[in-house]
Amino acid sequence: MRKVLPFILAIALLSSCAEASNLGTSSGVLSTPNSDEIIATAFETQQGDLQVEGQGHVIKLLPDDLKGSKHQRFIIELASGQTVLIAHNIDLAQKIDSLKEGDLVEFYGEYEWNPEGGVIHWTHHDPAGKHVDGWLKHQGILYL
Repeated sequence: MRKVLPFILAIALLSSCAEASNLGTSSGVLSTPNSDEIIATAFETQQGDLQVEGQGHVIKLLPDDLKGSKHQRFIIELASGQTVLIAHNIDLAQKIDSLKEGDLVEFYGEYEWNPEGGVIHWTHHDPAGKHVDGWLKHQGILYL
């Protein structure tokens, strides 16, 4: 029994890790029920280039960035309390015209670290087909 118990614990741990990170998904995307924890860990370890899905409430609307590719910008607060900037490319995707502070926004995009909490970008399709497509969802409308 003593030899079997470590083996059972190792299998349970591997199964738990695989389930938590959805290993083996065809998209290769890291997705868990608690994306806030993934984003918090990425922030703490200063990591980026991480595909994430989550949601948060808009706490500040920022002016659009009109230099180079145009981006709609706003800050959301996750349930964990962490804030992240959403930089949504409006040259490639529709702008959320009805967005206001307090609104809930769901997202699927790429997290990049910065000292202020991080940025979620690639919230749009990739016309070149080289990057996984992202999106924003606001009031039941999907913005690709």
